[in-house]
Amino acid sequence: MSSGHSLFRSFLKLPMSVLVKGTAIPSNPIEDLHIDITKPVVYALPFNSNVDLLTLQKQAIALGLPDPLEPIVLNGEERNRFVFIASRPTLFTRDDDVPSDSIALFSDLLKEHEKDAKLDVQIIPTTVLWGRKPGKESDTKPYLQAMNGPQKAKALFMSGRDCMVRFSPVVSLRYMADVHGTDESIAHKLARVARIHFSRQKLAASGPNLPNRQVLFQRLLNSQVIEQAIQDHAQSNDIPIEKVRKEAQQIMDEIAADFSYRLVKIGDVVMTWLWSKLYQGINVNNAAKVRRLAQDGHEIVYVPCHRSHMDYLLLSYILYREGMVPPHIAAGVNLNFFPAGPIFRRGGGFFIRRSFKGNKLYSTIFREYLAELFAKGYSVEFFSEGGRSRTGRLLQAKTGMLAMTIQAMLRGLNRPVTLVPVYIGYEHVMEVSTYAKELRGKRKEKENAGQILKTIRKLRNFGQGYVNFGEPIPLNQYLNDNAPNWSQDIDPMGVNKPQWLNPVVNNLATKMMTHINDAAATNALTLCATALLASRQRALTRDSLVNQIDCYLALLKNIPYSDTSTVPAGSAEDLVAHAESLDKFVVESDTLGDIISLDRHQSILMTYYRNNIIHLFALPSLIAQMLVSEHSMPLETIKCNVAKLYPFLQKELFLSVEPTELAELTDRIVGELVRQRLLFIEDGVVSMNQSNTQMLMLLGRTISETLQRYTIALNLLATYPELDKQELEQKTQDIAQRLGRLHGINAPEFFDKGVFASLFSTLKEQQYIDVDGNCDTTKTDTLARLLYTLLYPEVKLTIQESVHQSDEPAVESHDDSPAAS
Repeated sequence: MSSGHSLFRSFLKLPMSVLVKGTAIPSNPIEDLHIDITKPVVYALPFNSNVDLLTLQKQAIALGLPDPLEPIVLNGEERNRFVFIASRPTLFTRDDDVPSDSIALFSDLLKEHEKDAKLDVQIIPTTVLWGRKPGKESDTKPYLQAMNGPQKAKALFMSGRDCMVRFSPVVSLRYMADVHGTDESIAHKLARVARIHFSRQKLAASGPNLPNRQVLFQRLLNSQVIEQAIQDHAQSNDIPIEKVRKEAQQIMDEIAADFSYRLVKIGDVVMTWLWSKLYQGINVNNAAKVRRLAQDGHEIVYVPCHRSHMDYLLLSYILYREGMVPPHIAAGVNLNFFPAGPIFRRGGGFFIRRSFKGNKLYSTIFREYLAELFAKGYSVEFFSEGGRSRTGRLLQAKTGMLAMTIQAMLRGLNRPVTLVPVYIGYEHVMEVSTYAKELRGKRKEKENAGQILKTIRKLRNFGQGYVNFGEPIPLNQYLNDNAPNWSQDIDPMGVNKPQWLNPVVNNLATKMMTHINDAAATNALTLCATALLASRQRALTRDSLVNQIDCYLALLKNIPYSDTSTVPAGSAEDLVAHAESLDKFVVESDTLGDIISLDRHQSILMTYYRNNIIHLFALPSLIAQMLVSEHSMPLETIKCNVAKLYPFLQKELFLSVEPTELAELTDRIVGELVRQRLLFIEDGVVSMNQSNTQMLMLLGRTISETLQRYTIALNLLATYPELDKQELEQKTQDIAQRLGRLHGINAPEFFDKGVFASLFSTLKEQQYIDVDGNCDTTKTDTLARLLYTLLYPEVKLTIQESVHQSDEPAVESHDDSPAAS
């Protein structure tokens, strides 16, 4: 390093320490990017800039990375630890060619790899971005452009507090040397690829250029598809065409977002304050995969679960903080009220009516607007459940937006489209009390400004929040696998609706919801809620609660549910103490110690949090319940029973295990419960450990209410096989409500219509009922008898009495049915 450079950089450090507040993306690059700091590291920056270099230096040192201004030593010779891909322009020149000394350094490093077979220099492409404001659509400048001295000074003053240092995945020069060689042409290739990479990095962070809203509307109005829809609407309704055009413009104004980077920046400050008021921390997992997709130019469609109105804000905030562009969000038109509507719109929200039925003009304009977003490269977010879950479980997906996404692909998009499922979880959902009231029959209150003010007044610490990105679903590959000739149906006009579309979309929706559940985040509250609700009195001693949480943690850690699910750090004692601090439990003490319990009100609310993670314990709970009921059972019988019941659990809870994997997973679960000394196994027979009965019973009761619902439905069907779907659903719901009242079952989903609809759909898929509605009585009777064996005697008796009392005079009971036994 020359003394002149050194002196100038020393001079710059003081003003930069005041003006610059950088953010590193990712926040832990060593772990996220698998950087081996025992190997030589060289940073590649896009432009020759001392300001960028010093900004990088500060972040690198803070993150435990090598200092870019400290030279590396190879074979006793010092070399720079940084390289610039383009020269710095001046006021009078725009020389942004690759500097010769950069090519020389790349060539030199490659030659060193030729000499030393063990050497592996890691190149870390690093961009320092001064602000992330997207350009205008009319802007013809290159997306990533070097700045001369005055321009850099202006950026320093205007955007120094909005500076982002973005580290990219490592490039191994050992790999480059082994695969591509070490001559100078490879050094030039490295520099060219780096320039493309840096431009994509900027695009991933800032997003595509933004259109003028009125110009966008005019472009849509001029499209052939909307023009045809306008003419058809005018003709069919005998309305002047200009009046219809005006209506079309109003529809666009109702729908379209009006994205504002300035509002996003303000929102970042406000949201940072809000999350610090509401939550003790926001935990983000698996974001690196999404950054890679954005970097590689994918059209990203985020599909989160929907727990709360906070979801809109939280996901956009997290994406911005993770160095990505906040998406355009499909929001219900019910949220388009003052002042929330204009704010949401400028934050990227676009509004969608609950139903398009009978309004072809609206549906055509909405589809064209969505296709425009995809064509221009904006990431999009929609909530596939259609609304917030009132029970805490995932709802069956609404497929309209998913179908329109694929139809947009059929317009001929030239970029890959990828769905990114997102699991969002909280230790406190602000609306959970309202959900409980709505499930008991209270009418949903329309969203308004008053609700916002009430919410603000209730701001307090709500524990932890969780955003887990699930395994992405590349739609191009999915269509290749499930509709191999889909590309033949590409239609730039978007009129085509191929026959394969509906079945492919339905299967994709199930896969998408399954990937959301795969990314579940367990936490202190969901685990404690699961344990306490499994106790008949909704109460456990502190020691019993800690032991039960230990059981859950061991299952989750030793038999991981998926690669994207997360388990909380800390001991069971720590988790119980944290859950207790959230003020949800009643804690009483006697001479023997503490008793932790739920009052009636909290028991109902806690079902919501248990339901967030019930799918993680479905199979262990089912196996535990079998052993609690029978005390001992051959392992092969357990596997057979699991196989019979699994399709129902899989459909209802979006479980990801394939039926072919069930036997092996059952072996692992039984093995883990044996390791925990809850079970014994000898000569292929599995038995309860009587000294640990309580833990096994609590584990089994997690799924018992679900099994009770199945038992009601199967026994009604076995007893009255001629009942049609509507009658069967209604009677099942009536008996479930009675069972809930008699046995203190507080779970709102226990008699939820949507859950029963899913159950009857599975009965058809598994051929208990044929396409004509006829019941296979033998098969149904066998499953009904199996389910009866898994119930507690008092519950079994209530179901038997209720089924017999069911008013169905036109149909006689089968004497050999389980309900008659």
